[in-house]
Amino acid sequence: MSPEDQRLYSTLLHIAGIFFSWLSALIGYLLLKDRGGFIRDHARQELNWQLTVTGALIVSYILFFLVIGFFTLIAVYILAIVFGILSAMAANRGEHYRFPLAIQFIKA
Repeated sequence: MSPEDQRLYSTLLHIAGIFFSWLSALIGYLLLKDRGGFIRDHARQELNWQLTVTGALIVSYILFFLVIGFFTLIAVYILAIVFGILSAMAANRGEHYRFPLAIQFIKA
């Protein structure tokens, strides 16, 4: 896959993650991980981030019955959107991006 295509697919993968969470990240990782180093790194980072966000959302929904759950839920959604946009912009520029709060479930 050409470098331009890798940048495009990486950008689309990050944007899709904002709307479809871990499902788009998992499909993207499984389909695109063998297409080049740049797309592999972005797909892995996106999947790790989406799994981290999903775990944080589960905890927030459990804590929702307490007052703090409402605030953590809003914070997780805001972080997911902001970091999704930042990662898409980095991918579009051809830069590697690591999500600051992501747990590395899938190693290189």
